[in-house]
Amino acid sequence: MKTYLQEMLNRKDLLYYLVRSGLKAEHRNSYLGYLWWLLDPLLNVMVFYFLVVIILNRGDTENFPLFLVIGLIVWRCISSTLSSSSKSIMQYSSIVSQVYLPKSLFPIAFTLTQLFNFAFGFVVIAAFLAVFRVMPGWEAVFLPVLVVVQTTFLLAIGMILAYVTVFVRDLENVLQYVTRVFFYASPIIWEGGRLPPEYSWAVTYNPVAVIVTAYRDILMYGNLPNFLGLLIIFAISAAAIIFMVRYYSNNEYKIIKSL
Repeated sequence: MKTYLQEMLNRKDLLYYLVRSGLKAEHRNSYLGYLWWLLDPLLNVMVFYFLVVIILNRGDTENFPLFLVIGLIVWRCISSTLSSSSKSIMQYSSIVSQVYLPKSLFPIAFTLTQLFNFAFGFVVIAAFLAVFRVMPGWEAVFLPVLVVVQTTFLLAIGMILAYVTVFVRDLENVLQYVTRVFFYASPIIWEGGRLPPEYSWAVTYNPVAVIVTAYRDILMYGNLPNFLGLLIIFAISAAAIIFMVRYYSNNEYKIIKSL
C-alpha cells in the first residue's frame, strides 16, 4: 500500500490534468459556458419553488427559497459527484487499459471537480442570504469542517462505485433510482420533522439528511450542526477510503482484465 500511495503522489500532475479537463468538458459546447455553474442551481431552485409553493401550496417555512436553495445546491453536489465518480474509470478505459496508472485517481479527480462546482453554488447561496437579509453567525467558522466531511463521504462512496461499475455495468442505471430515493427521503425540499414517526429513521440515519441539515443550521438558523452525526460520517468514510485504497492497490489487475 505504501508503494501505491507513493505512485499516487508521483501522478499528482495527472490528477491536476483530470480535474482541469473535467471542468473544461462540463460545459464545453454550451453557449453560456461556465455561466451555467451559476445558472444551473438557480434554475433548479425556480423549478422546485414553482412545484412546491405554486402547485402543491406547500413551503410555509420562513425564508423558504433560501431553505430550498441550500438543500438543492448541496444535493446537486452530492448527486453529480456520485454519478460522475461511478463512471470515472470507465470513461478513461482506453487510457487505463494501455498505461499503468493508479485507478483510484479517477474517482478522486471527479470528486474534486464537483467540489469546485460546489464553490460556485456558494455564490448563489450568498446571493440568497443577502436578498433575505440573513446573516450567518460565528457558527460559519465550521463550514470548512462541513465541506471536509462532505468531501470525505463522497470520495469514499465514489471510490466504491467506480470500482464496482467496472464489473457491474448496470450499476450506473441503478444509481439513478437510488439517488432519487435519497432525494425524496432527505429534507431537501421539505422539513425533516414532517415525516410520520415510524419513518423518522429515514432522516436520523441518513447521511445526506445530516449534511444538508448541518448547512442550514449554520447558514440559516445560527445553530451548531450535529457534530456527533458528522463525526460518525467522517470516521466511517475515512475508514472506507483507507480500505478502498488498499483494495485498489491489491486488485487493480482485475480492472484491466475486465476492461
